[in-house]
Amino acid sequence: MESTSLRIRSFEQLPSPMEFESLIESSNSPAVFKGCVNDWKAFSKWKPSNGGLDYLLERVGSCVVEAMLSKSAPVFYGDLRSHERVALPFSDFIGFCKLRLQNAEDGAGSSFELESHGITESDSVDGCLTNDGVAQQIYLAQVPILHVESEDKVQLETLREDINTPVFLKEKVLASVNLWMNSAQARSSTHYDPHHNLLCLVSGCKRVLLWPPSASPMLYPMPIFGESSNHSLLAVENPDLLVYPRAKCLMEYSQKIILHAGDALFIPEGWFHQVDSDDLTIAVNFWWPSNIMSGMSEHMDAYYLRRVLKRLADKEMNEVLCKLSSSEIQSMKRHTCALPSSGEAGSSSGELNLACGRKGFKGRELEQKTKLNDLESHAIQALHELVSLVHDRISAADCGELVQSEPIRSSAVSAEVESKKATTTNSLSLEDDLAAKILWNLEASTLESVFLAMAFNFPRTLEALILHLLSPVAAEVLTRKFDELDHLTTKEDRNKFYQVFYGAFDDQFAAMDAILNGKESFSLQAFKNVLDKYLGVNFVGSSIPGIR
Repeated sequence: MESTSLRIRSFEQLPSPMEFESLIESSNSPAVFKGCVNDWKAFSKWKPSNGGLDYLLERVGSCVVEAMLSKSAPVFYGDLRSHERVALPFSDFIGFCKLRLQNAEDGAGSSFELESHGITESDSVDGCLTNDGVAQQIYLAQVPILHVESEDKVQLETLREDINTPVFLKEKVLASVNLWMNSAQARSSTHYDPHHNLLCLVSGCKRVLLWPPSASPMLYPMPIFGESSNHSLLAVENPDLLVYPRAKCLMEYSQKIILHAGDALFIPEGWFHQVDSDDLTIAVNFWWPSNIMSGMSEHMDAYYLRRVLKRLADKEMNEVLCKLSSSEIQSMKRHTCALPSSGEAGSSSGELNLACGRKGFKGRELEQKTKLNDLESHAIQALHELVSLVHDRISAADCGELVQSEPIRSSAVSAEVESKKATTTNSLSLEDDLAAKILWNLEASTLESVFLAMAFNFPRTLEALILHLLSPVAAEVLTRKFDELDHLTTKEDRNKFYQVFYGAFDDQFAAMDAILNGKESFSLQAFKNVLDKYLGVNFVGSSIPGIR
């Protein structure tokens, strides 16, 4: 769940411009303002149940508006492929509303001329477009009352006289003010806006579901390069979890608010929201740019983009490494057995050539750590597991030649792992990577002892582990453990440890390359996952040329 600071707050009294900016807008969290529009002329004059339709017909009935026509009604998807914009006399839309009001129970009514609005018989559901069918498929969505950048797009400017800019927005530079009106029940697809939004309900009722921007991975946003990049691919009420597995936690991060006539809802930029509207619901919204976006210099865009992507990639890597459950850890610890004696590596796959690898070895304290009898029990267990991982992959026909086509297996825990699918090249997994799991659950000081013992007693096993069995996840884990160790030891002790560790390899630079290449592969896959989760960009393949 998200932090309580992101929960929707409700205000009975309207804040001042300073209070709104410092206490509400700056937190980038939603807020409801009760009775915000009660003093509007529109609040008393536009209500359909109180002659409001005739009032609107008189004021703007001669205007031609752009309406959203959708065969998927009552759901109106933001994807341009699922709806079309049609020119419609506002008077005809008022006619739909009157018909809906008069015949809510039986749906009967007279016919309208539809061809002049670009609506034909083929546009109807089941091929027969009744008058009530039009009412259900038409939605006056985002019809401009005010549009700063394009005055020629303003279709209902006359209605500006009936609404008041809320006091706490008086100092804002508005981008647009829009009318939202539906004759029949309607649902907007889940999306976010690139501006701050104040949704003011004049008549009817709206139910709004909201998600913070951090929940976007579970909402599967459309590709950033598409025409509807701010919309979700999901039908959030019933997502297909086979196609969209991350959506299983979707509702845990949602918040719901019911707006009644007179209420206003502040929806910060970037917050996903889905809006359900009752029959004959009328709303007005105000859009204005956030301080962050309005204050961002264009020459800084590339820098901020790289910073944000790096931050999200780091978050993705941290999440991968925090998925190991306590039950899995306990399961691993239950599988204990004696370690082969120094110089031998009993295994069903054959024996390793254990040439001594103490090149450059010095220091009594470090030498003490290499003695198997002096290792703590959990260090011995980890050492056994790591040795077993290598030995289980040794070919019986050719000692020392590793078969890399199969996933890593340990005889001690093979029964547990066999039930899981091997990870693909397009995913990261700590759960299925035994080497990474073992390394991740060791304290840095314990890992030091384990590797020193391996370097002294099983140098060729250590070499095989690093050069052939170190996955990208394990490489990331190993570098993090080395970083922890660096902060715990003196420079002299660090140098001695790395001298012994890399001294076990015939080619020390190959060992360094294996670790660094694995770490970069891990980072690359995390970056790909970020592009998929947050931008809807799915790269197929093992690499992205040009990424540094």
